[in-house]
Amino acid sequence: MSKSIKVGITHGDINGVGYEILLKTFSDNRLLELFTPVIYGSAKAASYHRKVLDYKPVPMNIIASADNSREGQVNFVNCVEEEVKIELGTPSSAAGDAAFKALECAVRDLDAAKIDLLVTLPIHKDSIQNEQFKFPGHTEYLQDRLGKEGEKALMILASDMLRVALLTTHIPIAKVAGSITKEGILSKLKTLNRALLRDFNIENPRIAVLGLNPHAGENGLLGREETDLIIPAIQEAQKLEILCSGPFAADGFFGTGRHKDFDAVLAMYHDQGLIPFKSIAMDSGVNFTAGLSVVRTSPDHGTAYDIAGQNLASEESFRQAIYMATDIFKNRLTYDEARKNPLRKLFIERGKDDEKLDLTKEE
Repeated sequence: MSKSIKVGITHGDINGVGYEILLKTFSDNRLLELFTPVIYGSAKAASYHRKVLDYKPVPMNIIASADNSREGQVNFVNCVEEEVKIELGTPSSAAGDAAFKALECAVRDLDAAKIDLLVTLPIHKDSIQNEQFKFPGHTEYLQDRLGKEGEKALMILASDMLRVALLTTHIPIAKVAGSITKEGILSKLKTLNRALLRDFNIENPRIAVLGLNPHAGENGLLGREETDLIIPAIQEAQKLEILCSGPFAADGFFGTGRHKDFDAVLAMYHDQGLIPFKSIAMDSGVNFTAGLSVVRTSPDHGTAYDIAGQNLASEESFRQAIYMATDIFKNRLTYDEARKNPLRKLFIERGKDDEKLDLTKEE
């Protein structure tokens, strides 16, 4: 019997919809046949939200460490033992502190291989700021903690219908143009191409690259980023046998459905990619952090303060985040196994059929 995948889950902001989503999701215990959840959070906050929402209790195995998790149960690591004031729908420093403690605990366990992957529920990016967390979001924090040498994390929003990667993420729009470089575009194209091959199991992936300016610059009339930076990066990537093309004007690209012809899209900045993505795949969309040695996903929505505690939150994006994370985890194992010592495997297999080719025997 194969070992169940341990899915680490952080509770996110306790004043948002995170616990509502958790309680709705794990009220269906059939999920426990697919993976072993390990939730990092506050037992007192979970109890508070259950009472506010008037839900039936979800049986949880309260544990001190992921080492003690059990298959077939909802495991809960109580990272926030003190009493936490919950103010539904309101950002607070207490909620930010609770979110950070759960995240730190989960990342330590992920780095130590006590859990197999990580799914994060939404945080409030301002409330969580402290001496240890001075980042615009999860992506940048995970890059700092778990990033691979020479490769930067890449934010990919993914669903069955569309995958959108972001060249720049959580920066002011006034700084976007100055942050774009040929080297940066090429680096993200390499990371995206590898993710499509290894994480999403797509052979010969096709990537569309969006322009920055209206009408993709109109040959320099409306801006020179396309001619000076984006096109040279695309040409360099093509020399590396990455199947990419562009730059495409974003409005016409999505408006005419051109995204259906590609396996992924590289957008130049946050809203350029996320507005069409969420218009097309809001409920089923997943945020995946590529370019890390570990697997991390999250729902594609935020804390949803406006509906917190009202039993209106959908758990579908969170479910899809778990499913995608486990699929990517398995895809990586399969991809890496298939490429481990390929020549030796070839000779040994051929030697089974032909004694003369069995190089494992001594003469």
